[in-house]
Formats: sequence, C-alpha cells, structure tokens
Amino acid sequence: MSVEKNMVLNITDCIQLALQNSPQIKKARYNYGLAKGNLGIAKSGYFPNIGVGTGYNLNENRTDRMNTNSNIYSAEANIKQLIWNFGKTNANIRMYNFDKLSALYNFNDIVLDTIFTVKTNYYGVLAAKATMDVNRANVQINERNYQRTKAYFDEGIKSKIDLVNAEVYLSDSKVTLVNSEKLYQNALVKLNNSMYVAFAPEYEIENTETFNFQNNNAPVNLEKIDVKLDLSTPPETVGDAFLTSQVEKINVLENYKFEPFPYTFEEAVNLAYKNRPDLMSLDASLSAVKEALKYTKREYLPELSASAGYGYRDQYNSNSYNVGVNFSSSFNIKGQKHKIDNAKIQVQMVENDIELAKQDIYFEVQNLYVNMVQFEKQIPLLAVKVKQTLENFELADGRYAVGLGDYIELQDAKVNYNNAQVNYVQTVYNYNVARANLEKAIALPQNTTITIED
Repeated sequence: MSVEKNMVLNITDCIQLALQNSPQIKKARYNYGLAKGNLGIAKSGYFPNIGVGTGYNLNENRTDRMNTNSNIYSAEANIKQLIWNFGKTNANIRMYNFDKLSALYNFNDIVLDTIFTVKTNYYGVLAAKATMDVNRANVQINERNYQRTKAYFDEGIKSKIDLVNAEVYLSDSKVTLVNSEKLYQNALVKLNNSMYVAFAPEYEIENTETFNFQNNNAPVNLEKIDVKLDLSTPPETVGDAFLTSQVEKINVLENYKFEPFPYTFEEAVNLAYKNRPDLMSLDASLSAVKEALKYTKREYLPELSASAGYGYRDQYNSNSYNVGVNFSSSFNIKGQKHKIDNAKIQVQMVENDIELAKQDIYFEVQNLYVNMVQFEKQIPLLAVKVKQTLENFELADGRYAVGLGDYIELQDAKVNYNNAQVNYVQTVYNYNVARANLEKAIALPQNTTITIED
C-alpha cells in the first residue's frame, strides 16, 4: 500500500502503512529469525557428527648409503553420535525455545507500540486541524469586528480606543492562527514519520468514532510548507461587517458523541497482566534462565556417546575399522561452582524484573485510567461551556451593536468563546490519547495488526 495524491485515509489505512514500512518491525522479525536459528542449532546436538578426510604425503630420506622415498595416500571417515548426556542437551533446547518465544513477544510489543504511536499522531492531526479551524473562524470574527468598529468610528459613534483595540485583537488572532498552522504542520510531520512515509503527497484523513467532529476529512499537505503570506495588513471591507454572529456559528464541535471505555479498572489491570507482550517476554526469559541453570548444573555430568570410523592407506593397501562407546566428563570444579552461582543470580534477577514489571504495569494502568476517566467527565461539561460562551458572546455582540455594551465586555465574551472551543478540542484530543495509551497499556487486541509469519 502506498499514499497517492488526494487519497482519503482512515486510521486503519495509516496503521497498515506503518506496519508495512516500519524498520523496527523488520528488525524484530530478523531477531526472531535468529532466535529460531539458534533453537535449530541447539536441536542439532542430537544429530550425529560426521568427519571425513583425505591426504597425500611424500616422504624422502637421503643418507650416504641410500636414498628412500615413499608416496602415501590415505583416507578416513568417522561418525560420532551422542547417546545421553543427562538432560544437558534437552535443557539447552528448552532454553533456546524460550529465547525464541521472548523474541516473538518482543516483536508483538513493537507492533503494539507502532499501532498506538500512529493512533496518537492521527488524533494529533485531527486536534490540530480542529484548533486551526477554530482560530481561523476567530480571525474572521475579528476581521468583521474591525470593519464594524471602523464604520462606527467613522460615524463618530465609537472612540479611537475601540478601533485600536479591534486592530490589536485582529493582529493577536492572526498570530494565534499562524501558530496553530505551525502546530498542524508539526502534527502532519509526526503522523508521516510514524508511518515511515517520506515525501507524501497531499491526502486527507477521516475522523474516528471517538474524534468525530463536524468536518469529516482533514487535509494533509506539506507540499507548500515554505509559502509565506503577509498577514500584517488590515482586511478589505467586508459587506456584512455588522453581522458578526454569522461567523461564530461555524461550530466544529457540534453534535459530538463518543462511547465510554468498556472496562472497569480491575478488568483493565487483569487484561494487562494477561495480554502484555513485554510481561510475556519476561516470563519466557525466566523460563530460559531456569533451563540455563539446569544446563549449568549438569555440565559436570558425563556424556555417553558412540563412534565408528574407517581408514585406508595405500602404502600397504591397508584398511582399518574402529567402533567405540565413550563415557567421559571434563570440568573445572571451582569454575563450575561460580557458573552455577551466576546462573542462580540470573534467575533471581529475572524474577525481580517480573515483580517490578507487574507493579509498574499496575500503577501505569491506574494512572492512565484515572486520566481517561477525568477527560470523559470533562468532555460533556466543556460542551455545555461552549454553548454557554457562544450565547454570552451573541448577547454581548448585540449589546455592543446597539450601544448598550462596551468593547471590553464584547472582547471578553469573544475570547471566552474561542478559548472554550480550543479547550474542548484539546480535551477531546487528551481523552483520545489517554484512551489509546490505556489500550496500549493493557495490550487490547487490535483489529489491524501483523503477525510474525506475515
């Protein structure tokens, strides 16, 4: 899958692109392949060792009495088979098998991290787009208000200070819009980076179920990132400058709804203990080091093996055969003791890591759950606040238009309304990020993913 110009991508498409392009996922797959190869090497201990050799020797001896020389050709072949080594090979095989499982869980952990990085950056683009829309509408409001105040000033109805204040608020709103455009472009860069898509053409992304604002698609365009516009000049005359309430009704947050998180805190913690790939990887590592300890303890035990060989020398046209059974052991007593001690410490270290990981997971889930629930509670309250500040702004605008209200009252109402919308967008973004982080922390199964065999 590739990004084509004017495509409309949903969050699933972006996740698929990231899973397809991620070098981290490829590296994790290579590591799994290495672990799988090491397991095969460990299993080869039960296969016979075969040796073959051939040679040609030229010997020449010279003395005062005589010279002798001989040309000798020889060939040899032998085979050696392990019969039993008191479970050392079995322990070694199991150790590498758990290493392979650990590599698999590490792969799954990287896949999970990739998915939720894309989700977070996807929500970031939607939030930045919604904030930019709010700030663009705010510029339009200030442009209309500037023209209205200028008309009042020309007619002698309003003072010079009102006109100057209108110019100041218009300039401030333009600065805010420029900053929000920068943040929007930064959000686009993060999204493209998380999908590992460079030189992406212009495309659009869709809203999600939990980030469903009025504008369904957000344009993604970095092709004109170096374009500079002059925003310092006052706006040209606007025909309906007296109708400022027309602009603010362009509400990006209208009819927004979301489904609450379906799991309790206790259920979330249990899901994390059950699903987390990093915890599974630690469990596999613990099993691996336990098998390594068994192998180390059995190193002093002897090995039972059988061997057979055949040799041929052409000097006397001789043939030789040998068959044997060997029972042998070789180890350093002091060195072996320290090896066993180190293996025991490794088991204790991994057990400690697992206990620490479980505690960290518990508090991570608890913290993320508290954050998400708080944002869930704030969203409907802030939605009400947006409506209230809009109503207050419309009242202040009407009072100012008929000469009952002052300019400060009008601007306070406008700023409060604009801030309420921006705060609402930011809270929806924070909720989505908190929810995504919680889903990642409990390793919630995803509809769009990739396996080690894909």
